[in-house]
Amino acid sequence: MKKTVLLCSLALAGVFASCGTQTKTDAAQMDYTQYVNPFIGAADNGHTFPGATTPFGMIQTSPVTGAVGWRYCSEYMNSDSIIWGFTQTHLSGTGCMDLGDLLVMPATGERTRAWDAYRSHFSKDQESATPGYYSVLLEEPNVKAELTASTRAAFHRYTYINADQASVFIDLQHGPAWSEGQYHSHVRSCEVNWEDDQTLVGHVDNSVWVQQDYFFVVKFNRPVTEKINLEMAEKENGQRIVAGFDMEPGDELLMKIALSSTGIEGAKKNLEAEIPGWDFEATRKAAKDSWNNYLSRIDVTGTKDQLINYYTCFYHALIQPNQISDVDGMYRNAKNEVVKTGGDAFYSTFSLWDTYRAAHPFYTIMVPERVDGFVNSLIENGEAQGFIPIWALWGKDNYCMVANHGVAVVAEAYRKGFRGFDAERALNIMKRTQTESHKLKSDWETYMKYSYFPTDLIRAESVSSTLESVYDDYAVWDMATRMGKKEDIEYYGKRKDFYKNLFDTQTQFMRPRKSDGTWKSPFDPSNVGHSESVGGDYTEGNAWQYTWHVQHDVPGLIELFGGEEPFLNKLDSVFTVELKTNQADVTGLIGQYAHGNEPSHHVAYLYTMAGKPERTQELIRQIFDTQYRPEPDGLCGNDDCGQMSAWYMFSAMGFYPVDPVSGNYVFGAPQMPKIVLNLTNGKTFTVIAEGISEENKYVESITLNSEPYTKNYITHEDIVNGGTLVFKMKN
Repeated sequence: MKKTVLLCSLALAGVFASCGTQTKTDAAQMDYTQYVNPFIGAADNGHTFPGATTPFGMIQTSPVTGAVGWRYCSEYMNSDSIIWGFTQTHLSGTGCMDLGDLLVMPATGERTRAWDAYRSHFSKDQESATPGYYSVLLEEPNVKAELTASTRAAFHRYTYINADQASVFIDLQHGPAWSEGQYHSHVRSCEVNWEDDQTLVGHVDNSVWVQQDYFFVVKFNRPVTEKINLEMAEKENGQRIVAGFDMEPGDELLMKIALSSTGIEGAKKNLEAEIPGWDFEATRKAAKDSWNNYLSRIDVTGTKDQLINYYTCFYHALIQPNQISDVDGMYRNAKNEVVKTGGDAFYSTFSLWDTYRAAHPFYTIMVPERVDGFVNSLIENGEAQGFIPIWALWGKDNYCMVANHGVAVVAEAYRKGFRGFDAERALNIMKRTQTESHKLKSDWETYMKYSYFPTDLIRAESVSSTLESVYDDYAVWDMATRMGKKEDIEYYGKRKDFYKNLFDTQTQFMRPRKSDGTWKSPFDPSNVGHSESVGGDYTEGNAWQYTWHVQHDVPGLIELFGGEEPFLNKLDSVFTVELKTNQADVTGLIGQYAHGNEPSHHVAYLYTMAGKPERTQELIRQIFDTQYRPEPDGLCGNDDCGQMSAWYMFSAMGFYPVDPVSGNYVFGAPQMPKIVLNLTNGKTFTVIAEGISEENKYVESITLNSEPYTKNYITHEDIVNGGTLVFKMKN
């Protein structure tokens, strides 16, 4: 960090054109999208995508450079040189495969029947992306492809520099998959129909992570002059079509694609409502304006790298949850019924094991108008399937990860004063979620019998399942307490202490325990368990990382250690004892600390809570300097639907929600000179790091609205009520 900090203006081409002091007048006219680099995280294991989307939209239209294997969860790797085509939906930063619906690819030359012949090389210097827009020159067909989007529809513009036998390849078999076999077998059924010479409609039923029905309408601005249906291979059900056009060199082909979970009529309604005409530039501008509306809610002062990191994090955090209801509110629920949402929109893509930690707390501050919709969607989804979703996608549950942290998201919203949902109805489904056993993940009878999940009775992840479930028990207890539910207060008050049953005082680790009360042996705290498919007692982590997973009762955890001194001694070891692992999700290592995976995200802040804030302040700077760079490979792990990004934004402001349900944010140290939150209630909350520099990374004192502030946390109310938080920094 430089002592002289400038706010830099970024040219759309990706090069900083000018640097200068930012004035208030300038800020009001600023194009915030110029500070977003959609390619950050699109390499290594960040699993983001560079294509066009709108905030919380159903559509994410983006290039495909691969589709088989874990590297291609988002279908794009920045190091690749061949594009397969463009699909209309994507997951951002996840570690599993799905979506990637309806691949299209412009082509010229012979209309071959070999479906994999429609791919093209491309050059990185002929590719660009900014929020709501993507462009690339495809070398073999010599076509410039441009993509933009509305909430529920994609808009493509192809300029055929060489128009010899101009075509569009449409692949309804395509979808990211774990293996070649799955790639060719995941489509269960596919129906298509040319309604006229410019309109293709259809329905695809596929299954990778969840069983998904999507209906579509594809409309061209020119008539199709030739239609070729390609042969399907064994086990394939998805059709592949080549649509031909009569065009001259330099002509443009426009294509609109709308999706729906309900039916073809739903897709048509979505297209007519959102992109009724053929004005590509108007749709592109509307997408850009939508992003600027959100990005302008935060004004950041910092170095050029910090601005790019911050606003790209902001962008990634707002890609999801995704609206999957049609413009009329209809959607297909977990029971495969077409129903109308009770709110303005129904949301899915809830990576809750990740996002309850910081992304959802971030939404409560910066996009509060969406929070009630998120909560109502969780309630509706929960009532349809019998429990709040674990990991919700396209209205279904993929059962990925452990616990049901949607419970915590609902409780947090209630604690923070959100009342756009029925609290009684919410508490009821929260209690059902925590007491009625369901597929694979929640054997509550065993949990209650032993007050933990015994390692010899649970297939995998016994320690993580216990500790994560305890947090959700606490969340129910907190909401019940605020609602005055005496029986629930007593019942969940006991369950929220179950974490104590897995603490081994001899080793000072959260350790797997058998049903007879003995500890599992042999025991190696560094042994990483990746998931239920691999085995082990921890979820994408080990005992070093999960011992600290008591977000709701840090004083109780300190007491188990025997006081602050032994607690801090053990915590020191986390950052110094080396971990050697090749597990894909356990990355971003500082000793045993793994910033690339979520269970570690609050751990550095525990020093503040144990009376040693200077160590938190050191570590936050170290994580900033080593784990986030404004490059395609600049993320140390999966962005996980915005959680990695939310950690960065909170920590840049100098605080973090160790216990999201509490509504408190524990202090670290700010990383930028000034950040202004332009809140939706018309107030502003300003964070100033007075005297910050490379050397001045420690906090000497804090004032809130010019008054000395001595707590080690700030409350949600302190932030949303507006004001100025000043950190005086020192070396």
